[in-house]
Amino acid sequence: MHVFIVIVGLLASIMLIGVILLQSPKSGSGLTGGIASLGTVQTLGVRRTGDFLSKMTAILAATVMVICFIAEFTLPGRAAKESPESILQQTVPVMPVAPAPATTVPSAPVLPVLPVK
Repeated sequence: MHVFIVIVGLLASIMLIGVILLQSPKSGSGLTGGIASLGTVQTLGVRRTGDFLSKMTAILAATVMVICFIAEFTLPGRAAKESPESILQQTVPVMPVAPAPATTVPSAPVLPVLPVK
């Protein structure tokens, strides 16, 4: 089921990319200018083509978001865990503490000897 949802999400995202590329920018050029020679723009009209592409962009964007959200909850490894633990709740293995090396402390402070001039 998860693989099917991921494949549908990929197809929807590829279609979204195509629809976005078909939209004409404000300057008037774009991939829709190339489609005008095929008769698509003449059949639907420039205004209706822009409306259609805008609606398809919104629909496909919402579809991709919903499919990604659903795909997150259909992961196969998610059902295997019975009680998810946070990293903060996990116990840390105790490291053995090495004893500190014994150091000898002088009984009286040693003053540095200054060289004689």
